Amino acid sequence: MLDTVANAIDRVLWGPSLILLLIGVGAYFTLKLRFLPIFQFSRAMGFVFQKDSGQGDVSHFAALCTALSATIGTGNIVGVVTAISIGGPGALFWMWIAAFLGMATKYAEGFLAVKFRRVGGDGKIAGGPMYYIEMGTGHRWLAKIFAACGVCVALFSIGTFAQVNSIVAATGSFGISTATSAGLLTFLIFLATCGGIRRIATLSAWIVPSMCIFYISASLAVLGLHFHDLPKTLGIIIKGAFCPTAATGGAIGTSLLMVIQMGVGRGIYSNEAGLGSAAIAAATAKTSSPVRQGLVCMTSVFFSVIVCTMTGLVVLITRDQVDLFQTSLEGISLVSQAFSVNLGKVGHHIVNLGIIFFAFTTILGWNYYGEKCFQYFINERRINLYRGLFVVAIACGPFLKLGTIFTIADICNGLMAIPNLIGLFLLRKIVIRGTLAELS
Repeated sequence: MLDTVANAIDRVLWGPSLILLLIGVGAYFTLKLRFLPIFQFSRAMGFVFQKDSGQGDVSHFAALCTALSATIGTGNIVGVVTAISIGGPGALFWMWIAAFLGMATKYAEGFLAVKFRRVGGDGKIAGGPMYYIEMGTGHRWLAKIFAACGVCVALFSIGTFAQVNSIVAATGSFGISTATSAGLLTFLIFLATCGGIRRIATLSAWIVPSMCIFYISASLAVLGLHFHDLPKTLGIIIKGAFCPTAATGGAIGTSLLMVIQMGVGRGIYSNEAGLGSAAIAAATAKTSSPVRQGLVCMTSVFFSVIVCTMTGLVVLITRDQVDLFQTSLEGISLVSQAFSVNLGKVGHHIVNLGIIFFAFTTILGWNYYGEKCFQYFINERRINLYRGLFVVAIACGPFLKLGTIFTIADICNGLMAIPNLIGLFLLRKIVIRGTLAELS
């Protein structure tokens, strides 16, 4: 019953209107900002490691790692596989399109986060879509809708169910029981989040770059073994983007809209461009320039899509050796099998360790995002209410089906994206004027 209702809502929400809104906002900022993701990318990478003397709680790099901790998780590994399983190889192409256009959207979010941030009641920086919507547009009702959706995403979507489910599956491969994994995970999350943004940023700055390098290196090793198959695989991806085919190679029996929906939907799930979540972390950066932090924020989409691409290519190249999609495997088990076929037990361990650490940092990041959205409504002293709900949600994660989890995630993401995208469009002139004045 839950699956039926959730799928019906998902189909309506992620119809042509929301897809056009996401792509349209990204395309608008890309054009108006003079293809900033291309021509300002090298400058953006330089800003990542530069120190700034402006107001804030953490460095550019730490703010970026906090955003990446919430971004790079199951969506980049499990989400890619579910997109390909349902939408075929062409879904990966639409993930690339969503990422390219999403870079400009992410820039606008980071710009506005710094432009309209403020000092919260706890003496720390507070910012994000709920603040730039309220302070920039005056539509507090729209800001409240965003904050409410942000809490839902943190509690029932990206922040808990998907991550916990994948961690339990990964630790299970090492012989650790579900109860043990859930208990240990809850304890570690409690210790990490009690330290606030600084502790989360410190952990993320160590874990995220290390695991990205580790996972990408393993993926490149697999692709190196099948270097001659890469052109064929890329051709299948591009052809599948416009002529839908199933992951098994046959006719998918559905429309092009489904392929685009899977690519864009899972793309948003993995890079979060348009959701506005990364703006909450961007607001904490020590900087006096909205443009600088916007550029740094933009790079998170690039790093995210690299991990997505590695996962997609490895799985699609491996399917020529083993009929992965004809098995009963799904999610992390399917990705693990793809790496194991090529790298043996080492590949199996790399994927499972990667998903454990990626998912753990995603939980940390989204716990912080949800907490800030919750604080927008409630006094800081009552934040323990939110933390209690978060722990309960984590405990429920292992017992939901993977398909249900991602459907719920799509719904929550869509509901969160709508008020943010409206806010971005209403504040577009501020972004464009401020950006061109500094960069021209």
